[in-house]
Parts: sequence; structure tokens; C-alpha cells
Amino acid sequence: MTIDNRAVVQAAWRAFASHDAEQIAAFFTEDAEWLAPAGNATAVALDAPSHMIGRQSITHFLAHEFSRLFVSDVAVDFRGFYVDGDRVVVEETMTATLANGNTYRNDYCLIFELRDGLIRRVREYMDTARGHRDVFGGGASGRSGTDAAHASVS
Repeated sequence: MTIDNRAVVQAAWRAFASHDAEQIAAFFTEDAEWLAPAGNATAVALDAPSHMIGRQSITHFLAHEFSRLFVSDVAVDFRGFYVDGDRVVVEETMTATLANGNTYRNDYCLIFELRDGLIRRVREYMDTARGHRDVFGGGASGRSGTDAAHASVS
């Protein structure tokens, strides 16, 4: 039986939006990793790691921490889902109202790596400078440059 990895990732997004820990956890392997650029605005604002390791850590972030910063009007406009075997690439724009009242809008590219129908690794890329401007106001804080493609993840 072939697993439809696109459908798995699309269903995972619905679980993420629910903020229900049990639903979210069901999509990740026990040893899952989520890697985002070091110093990204979300990690800085929430004093959270940019590299989360383990189903429990990722689930806790998505179910409890995410909504501390992105408090209302969270919307994701999916630009595309591209599948190559066990990899699903997602292009999206996320908008939200932040806890400080600022409007957030950023483009993302996420690469989901699956194993046996579960997410084992996510590599997240976004415009880190834009994220810092939206979250903290003014110029970019911490990182220079305008896109996370310069960020290295291992």
C-alpha cells in the first residue's frame, strides 16, 4: 500500500491549526526534528529553540507556545505542495495578529521528510529579517540578510 505523503502533510496542517496536542503528536515520529533558522523572530520572542528534537517538544510548541505569539487571525495561504517520494515541499504565506498587536506576514518554504507515513524531519525557511521587523518593529534584529536560505541547517 502506497502512502499519500501529500495527504499526510495536508492533514498535519489541519492538526497544527487545531492546537490539540494529541492530534498533532499523531503525525510525528518519536525522534522527529524541526529545524528553523537560528535566531528567527519566533524563537527569540518565545525564548524557544530554533531546532526542536522529539515528538513531545514539537507537539508542545505547536499546541501551546505558538499561540502565545500568534494570537489571532492566523491564516495560511498555501502556494503549493510538491511531492518527491518521502519529501513534501510546502510553499505558503502566513499572516496573523501578534501578541503585541503587530500584523505578521511572511513567506515560508517547509520541507517535510516522512518515514512510514509520519513526519520525521521538517526544515523551515522564511525571510528572517522580515520576521524580525514584524515581530519587533524597526530593522532586523540579530541576523543580517533577507532570507533564510543563508541559514545553515544540518
